[in-house]
Amino acid sequence: MTEAAPVPAPIPPIVGTVTVAVAIEKAFDVFTGSIDAWWPHQFHLGKADVEEVVLEPVTGGRWYERGVDGTECDWGRVLRWEPPHRVVISWQINGSWQFDPDPEHASEIDVRFTANGPAETTVDIEHHSFERLVGGGTINDAIRGGGGWTFLLDGYAKTVAAES
Repeated sequence: MTEAAPVPAPIPPIVGTVTVAVAIEKAFDVFTGSIDAWWPHQFHLGKADVEEVVLEPVTGGRWYERGVDGTECDWGRVLRWEPPHRVVISWQINGSWQFDPDPEHASEIDVRFTANGPAETTVDIEHHSFERLVGGGTINDAIRGGGGWTFLLDGYAKTVAAES
């Protein structure tokens, strides 16, 4: 008789919220279409410095970095593309800071955009399912230790303000 593999203990999600003074469509467009402008380029996988961070605007699209040397390193995939209300992307980076091509090993970043009026939008992020990642506790600790999504959303909000 074969025993089932143990189910990993849940790892708490990392959340973040920011409110920006733009319409929901603009908030979504800056988050997804200008990710290169607000994502800190020091956070990368490749050996080369980052030239560009790309989030392809379609379900099934890639989320990746392109190095100054032209190499590309995948980070995940777009799981849901619902402009201007929601985007869900996978995080397929394991505890050794390497891309894991197995989607069963991915955590998820669920980003929701809520209009508070014609010129104000709240962006809520929940990065969850770290227990699926190989070394997910390490990744969770590293993201939290680096300021988590609160740190990243601060850069996003500054980019929104600069582009408005």
